[in-house]
Amino acid sequence: MLFNFLLLFFTALLAGGLAYFIPSWEERYFKLVLVFAGSYLFAITVLHILPELFMESSDPTRMGLYILLGFLLQQILALLSTGVEHGHIHHPDHDHHHGVQVGVWTIMIGLFLHAFLEGTLLTETGEILGHSHDHDHEGHHHHHSHGNGNLLLGILLHKGPEAFALVAVLMSSIKKRWVFALLVVFALASPLGMLLSNFLYESKIMEKEALSIFYGMVAGGFLHISTTIFFESSPDHRFYLNKVLISMAAFALAVALEMVV
Repeated sequence: MLFNFLLLFFTALLAGGLAYFIPSWEERYFKLVLVFAGSYLFAITVLHILPELFMESSDPTRMGLYILLGFLLQQILALLSTGVEHGHIHHPDHDHHHGVQVGVWTIMIGLFLHAFLEGTLLTETGEILGHSHDHDHEGHHHHHSHGNGNLLLGILLHKGPEAFALVAVLMSSIKKRWVFALLVVFALASPLGMLLSNFLYESKIMEKEALSIFYGMVAGGFLHISTTIFFESSPDHRFYLNKVLISMAAFALAVALEMVV
């Protein structure tokens, strides 16, 4: 748990620090990293998260509804954050100081809620995600540890470009000392979500089925983010070979880790 907490926190901190200390970064390289992260996130959602959710659910149709609600919720959060979580680097309106402040706070609210929710997937309960299913020779159902590292890697790959984009937006909007403070707040969001969901489950305040609602909604959010990255990486539906190859590499890595690890 502590290891995951530190990984989540410092991945966001280091990625945001790159944008903070290296302002002359190349946008095309950022977009390629974003495509790889989005492709990997999409792959583990399809290969790992969705099968686990439907396999564990007593009502697959209802689980589908939670996923759909998560997709719609992420649309709302993206309106608040201006799409920073899928690589949009837009700046709040500079014509009015109050407008800039409001823009920064809405971005932070949208991003914090998104990151907090995705952290809930990384509990140590192992009851829903992070396990494969098998049967012994007598037909008994068993869980075997599998895939939790793949899920963590997907979230880390997503969190890096997200933190980078956040700092790039904030750097042109507020004073530098506040940029770092807000980056720390954002970096804590996913670890706090992980800790809270684990505490609620271990304390029996929230049962497995209640947690599965959050998991389904986060899965819907991942589908929204990853598909948005796909569509926006190919404007006007033009063919970009380098982006296709990067997506294929991310898919191959996700499949390999899911099948082998």
